[in-house]
Order: sequence, then structure tokens, then C-alpha cells
Amino acid sequence: MKRENFQSRLGFLLVSAGCAIGIGNVWKFPYVTGAYGGGVFVLFYLLFLAVMGVPVLTMELAVGRASRKSAVLGYKALEPQGSRWHLHGWFCVAGCYLLMMFYTTVSGWMLGYFFKFAGGTFTGLVSGAIDGVFGAMLSNPAEMSVWMVLTVLAGFLVCSFGLQKGLERITKVMMLGLLALIAVLAVHSLLLPGAAEGVKFYLLPDFGRAMEAGLGSVITAAMNQAFFTLSLGIAAMEIFGSYMSKDHTLTGEAVRICCLDTFVALMSGLIIFPACFSFGVEPDAGSALIFMTLPKVFVDMAGGRLWGALFFLFMTFASFSTIIAVFENLLACCMDNFGWSRKKAVALNCVFILLASLPCVLGYNLWYFEAALPNGGVGQVLDIEDFLVSNLLLPGGSLVYLLFCVSKWGWGFDKYLEEANTGTGLKMPRWLKPYFQFVLPILILALLVMGMSTLAWKAGACVVLALLVWGMARRKTS
Repeated sequence: MKRENFQSRLGFLLVSAGCAIGIGNVWKFPYVTGAYGGGVFVLFYLLFLAVMGVPVLTMELAVGRASRKSAVLGYKALEPQGSRWHLHGWFCVAGCYLLMMFYTTVSGWMLGYFFKFAGGTFTGLVSGAIDGVFGAMLSNPAEMSVWMVLTVLAGFLVCSFGLQKGLERITKVMMLGLLALIAVLAVHSLLLPGAAEGVKFYLLPDFGRAMEAGLGSVITAAMNQAFFTLSLGIAAMEIFGSYMSKDHTLTGEAVRICCLDTFVALMSGLIIFPACFSFGVEPDAGSALIFMTLPKVFVDMAGGRLWGALFFLFMTFASFSTIIAVFENLLACCMDNFGWSRKKAVALNCVFILLASLPCVLGYNLWYFEAALPNGGVGQVLDIEDFLVSNLLLPGGSLVYLLFCVSKWGWGFDKYLEEANTGTGLKMPRWLKPYFQFVLPILILALLVMGMSTLAWKAGACVVLALLVWGMARRKTS
């Protein structure tokens, strides 16, 4: 079967950026920026994006472009004979499935709120009633299921048309629409009375606020956000490397993806904070910011029904772009490894994702329970699935990709560098080799252990990861 390719460079950049741009950019980034000192956090974030995010992104893209295959077979094509690096490919596939088991539900919330605002559900509601809308949705398994099912069916419908006619064509339209919505919403927020105070809170460096939160916490949060914003470690980006041309260097393309991703994140804050300050709403609601705090702002705003609908349409585009990108990865893995047609892969994966997403939906109502998490928190099904992906599979998988690309037991630094620097554009300098081999692994390992609350969990995570990497790098002796 002939390998599909992107129709254009713009298509590759928008699809890859669409995979990276998700709810975390639009929701988490503005909140943590405000909580950790505004511009202080942004400076650290940009630093870690450059020294951690871009290098690992080039490695994932390099494995994909050099092999022209998805996760498992990509490793097999490049790994030394007899080694087992390809085992990590199956962890990547599992990570993508696990991500979609809860991401489809959250994307469904965004879609649901778009229709609620467009249909006038929030018109005339008082503060307490606005909070109740979200609670009522969570407690209603039928409504939650409808939004999730619509999201899944729409995602696989797009992917059923193929890479160029489906994913690339729809993502181009959706991403351009997303960027237009961002511009309109940001300008509107900045023109509100008192918006300047929100901008100051958001972007001006506030060392007092940073020191109050703890400089170590600020650095950790910035490192965490810079790393996880790109969805690295589960081959979500690797698959797009397998579809791209060799006309441009991977470093240059990675920088462009990061810039677009960061632009959306920064602009999201310019939508949220000026609006919050303009209407006297404290932007410290955490996870409730999107579904409880902001609706109150829109209800009090002139034309709030329209602005609320546009905001949640923007959120729907941001989340849906990630969903169809990861769906494409899952389909490619099934077609590559099992020889399935795209039609068969779409049908089987659609049924599986629909069923696998139900625990997250029901975890807020019929199957509600609270479980202690290794990071010290307490959560439901969604929180457990999110923890496994964000705190284990993403950093652990990125460390595996890094070691595979820079160690003599894997693909090797010279081969990685040759692939990364093929084409025109920004080159990855060879003098960074010691940093890639000795410093960057420690930074990523630090991210992994910081996600655990106790010494026992930290030590256990390190031991398991060490054994896994040793097992994949070890040559067969039989």
C-alpha cells in the first residue's frame, strides 16, 4: 500500500499544530500563567519550550520521517537488529487510546456548551443557576453520552476520507477558523472597560506573586506546560513525520509548530483575563474557569449569547483538532501493523472508542467514585486516565524517544542528526550532543518523578522505566 503524504507544507504544519493545540493551551495555560507570576511564568515557559520541547519534537518527527511508518514499525525499521525498542511503540498506541477515552468526553462538553449558548440556555440565568448547568450535565449520562458520541462519529467520519481529503482538508479550515475566532474574541476582550488590568495581571512579570507560589513551583509548572503542550511521547507527532516531505529541516518545522501552539495559548489568556477583570470575576477558579466562571462573564456581557457561543466554538475547534489527529494515528497503526483497509480500521476503532469512552462519561454519575492518585490528588475515572497519560506515558515515552535517538544502543545521534538536518531551514547543531545525551534525559526524568507525591512512587516510577528501557535496548541472545 502506497504511503500517503501531506498535500502541502501548510497542511503538515496546521495538522501538527492542531494536534498540539488542545484544551490545555486554551484552558490550563492562561490559568497557570496567572497563578505563577504572569510574565515570570511565560519567560520560563518559553525557555523550557526551546530547550526541551523543540528537541524532543524533532526526534519524534525524525523517527516518523526516516521510517515512513507508524509507531511500532517505525521503531522496527530503525532499531539495531535484535533490540526491542519497538515494544515502546505498543505503549504509544495504548497511550493514544487512553487519551481518547477521556478527551472525547471533554471535547463533548465544549460542543455541548456551544449549543447551550447558541440556543439561549444561559440567557437570564443568575450566578447559582449558571453553576448548576454544568452540574446538571455531569449528572446526566444520556446527555453526556450524546455529546461524546457525536464527537467520536464526527472524528472518524473526517478520518474516513483519508489524509489529504479528510484530515488535512478539514484541519486547514478548522485551524484557520480557530485563528480567526481567537483574533475576534481577543480584540473584543481587550476593548472591554477595565481590560488593561487583566492584561497586566496576565503578562507583566510579578515576582511577588511568583515568590508567593514558590520559585521552584513556578519553574516546575513552566517545565511541565512546555513539555506537555506538544503531546510528545505517545507517537501523536511521529505519525505526521511519516507523512511529511524531506524538503525542510525538522528543527525549523518544530519551531514553527511550537510558535503556532504558543500563539494560541497566549492569545487565549488575552480572551479570558481581560473579560474576567472587566466584570469583576476572580480568575482563580481552576478547573471551573471554563464551565462556571466564564459563562457568568458572558451572561453579564452585552451580546453575551453570541460571544459565549463563539468562545465555545473556538474551544470545540481546539479540542476536535487534537481528536482527529490522534484518530489518524490510531488508524495508521492498525493499517500498518495488521494490514487493514482504512474503512475497516475506521469501523473497528470507532466501535472501540465509543465503548472505551463510556467509563469516563459514567464516572461522573452512575459509576461515580473517588480514588487517591499517586500525585496526591483525588479523582474520578477521567482523572485516573489523565494521570496515566500526562504523568507517566508522556514523559516516560519522550525519554524513550530521546534515548533511542541519541544513544549507541538505539538509532544513534549521527543518524538522527542527519535526518533532522535534511532539507532547507534551521539546522540542529552537532555541539548539542552532550546536552541531548546527559542533561535532557535528567530534565525529563525529573518531570516524571515530580508527578508523584511520595518517595516510594518516585522510586518505583524510575525503576520501572529503567527496566523498560533496558529491556528494549538489550539485544536478543538466543
